[in-house]
Amino acid sequence: MIQIFFAATQYAAATVTAAVRAGLFGPREGHRRLLVVSNTSAIPELTTPLDRMAGFEELRPEFDAVHSWNETIAPHHPVGWSPREQDLTVWERALRLAWDLGDGPVEIACESLQANPSRAAAEIFAESTIHVYADGLMSYGPTRDRLPGGIACRVARLLHLDLLPGLRPLLLSEYDVEAVPIPVETFLRTLSGIGAGAPPAPGRYTAVLLGQYLSALDLISEREEDELHARILRGAVAAGHTSVLFKPHPSAPVHQSRSLERAAAELGAELTVLGSPVLAETLFERDRPELVVGCFSTALVTAASFYGIPVARVGTELLLERITPYENSNRVPLTLIDAALPDLERDTEVVGKPPALTGELVAERLAPLIRAVGYCMQARAHPALRPDAEAWLTGHQAGPARYFKRRRLTSLRLPGGAPVRAEALRRHPAVRRIVRTLRAVRS
Repeated sequence: MIQIFFAATQYAAATVTAAVRAGLFGPREGHRRLLVVSNTSAIPELTTPLDRMAGFEELRPEFDAVHSWNETIAPHHPVGWSPREQDLTVWERALRLAWDLGDGPVEIACESLQANPSRAAAEIFAESTIHVYADGLMSYGPTRDRLPGGIACRVARLLHLDLLPGLRPLLLSEYDVEAVPIPVETFLRTLSGIGAGAPPAPGRYTAVLLGQYLSALDLISEREEDELHARILRGAVAAGHTSVLFKPHPSAPVHQSRSLERAAAELGAELTVLGSPVLAETLFERDRPELVVGCFSTALVTAASFYGIPVARVGTELLLERITPYENSNRVPLTLIDAALPDLERDTEVVGKPPALTGELVAERLAPLIRAVGYCMQARAHPALRPDAEAWLTGHQAGPARYFKRRRLTSLRLPGGAPVRAEALRRHPAVRRIVRTLRAVRS
């Protein structure tokens, strides 16, 4: 059996490697395993490929061969390219020849099937079993778009990190896909091995600031993102951290760091910008910072859950207001961080203490909220969640309205929505169709 693993980031590669080491893909004997790496940054030529990053040698022994998706489909960009339907057979033959796959069955393990290169790979290997793995908080949200039947029926499992024990992933659940957690211990050992080969961070620091490059997602402007990073820095300094390290997003432009350096100079803080591609978790394990701050990065939860480091958030309320459409896959990670972690600028009395991301918090606060948000995001895919949404909204009429849009609640006829006027109801297309049908039957 040939197994092909697709990974676009070092964190993703570590996640799927941990799944392999945990035995979730069967024994080593009888399997030929290939790792296909892709660089999905805006300008791949200016960034370090995954298989050339420090620490990759820790992952390499699990695979019989490593191939570059960028080189395979050059000059196309991995995010923007997918094969034409009439060319799928040709591409499969070409890949089988180039990667020495033979004519036997193939299994693939990939990230989100909504986007390339995972979608392209699933279409090319049209008869393969598909294992989807999710390395972040998006696994707790619903599937963004409906999958074609020819792909959905081949998805065997969703492998995910158990970042919030007790919270069941919604991703792919409408297709009855089994959600399988990747053992945390195996994942942490894999990260530790990667970190052993990473270069040390320059300088000393007590707080880590996480950048996400949110302007690239069209959530906020570049100017607003610079101000968000400045707020994070000011909050960290106000909390007593005058020596901080900023870990920018790998795809972020250089001016982002320069803007933060100017803000640090005004505050009299010592700022170190991490220039090398190092996992945030490597910093957590090796340097044990006293505080980690960001907007809604998954690394905030790994710092708190896996390493017991105090964390705080900044800017989530602004993002909850701006994020569109309501079905945006970032909504659930954003909601989870906002609901579970302290606000650096407001909750000063608890900043500096490790948040208790316990089963009680998850069961009583997070799980009901996420089921309600998930239903509002994809009501047609998850009709069984409607009672949960009604219960949460009924019990939180005076609670945080930022998680829901009144227009969405109105359209779904949920508590908190605007009353439906008779005239508007008469004009509703669905009502008009029903009336026409009844009139046709009577006549």
